[in-house]
Amino acid sequence: MYPLKRFGLLLLLISFQNISSQVIETTIPLVIDETKSSIRTRFVPPKGFYWAKEQPGSFSEFLNDFPLHPPNFPVRDFTGALIGQQQHHIALLKINVGDKNLQQCADAWIRLYAEYLWINQKFDDIGFEFTSTQFFPWNDFKNGVRTKEFNKKVRFVNTGKADDSYESFQKYLEVIFRYAGTISLDRESIPIKNNAAIRTGDFLIKPGSPGHLVIIVGVARNASGKKLYLLAESFMPAQDIHILVNHRNPQLSPWYELDVDTAETATAKYIFKPSSIKRFHALR
Repeated sequence: MYPLKRFGLLLLLISFQNISSQVIETTIPLVIDETKSSIRTRFVPPKGFYWAKEQPGSFSEFLNDFPLHPPNFPVRDFTGALIGQQQHHIALLKINVGDKNLQQCADAWIRLYAEYLWINQKFDDIGFEFTSTQFFPWNDFKNGVRTKEFNKKVRFVNTGKADDSYESFQKYLEVIFRYAGTISLDRESIPIKNNAAIRTGDFLIKPGSPGHLVIIVGVARNASGKKLYLLAESFMPAQDIHILVNHRNPQLSPWYELDVDTAETATAKYIFKPSSIKRFHALR
């Protein structure tokens, strides 16, 4: 049984309370319920803010309900060793990083989205571009298509060996992680042009070699429509996907304010210049 199904996903229906237009918008230190095991249940938004309601069955809801490791769990790399700096995270998503140095920043988003599609049996929708622009769907891999490198170029070869198991799916993702990245994911995504449109599942991205990507895994809002965001990432070397603290605004931490029009956005370990917030094309 694959990891996510073992822990289950809590499908929560949260009713919004009526709140007065006189809500004071100054924030207070975050309340964290350490007894809770999912993103949405563990993190209580600052005073005056409430979790945004997500569409049932959506990728956004999937991320909100994602299971977490117990509090104070350290970030480990793909070898199982602790990374050197443990001060940048407040929680770890309960999903393995694999045993190869592959599942890094953009790959973490790809992994979460691919797992969402797998769990919901949307197998025909699983497919990603390589940096080379070649598209490689899961359906091809499960039917025996494999990649081979010739003269530093990737070609597809049909082995005739079909395998649609979850273990085969994980091997497919390793191929995607190897040949896709921030450049290809940026190309496959559309820009978010106004703050009101930002939602869970979108990401901040800087394409490049190396580039970086940070995932929006939670959104809270208040009566006037102002939003706050929880951010998660993997990094180099490949490591556990973790929710970031906000060093720039400790009172608001781990929530962040985002603005598509700002020249830069500083996260715990990376500064995005410009503040490019995008959405995978299939989710628009």
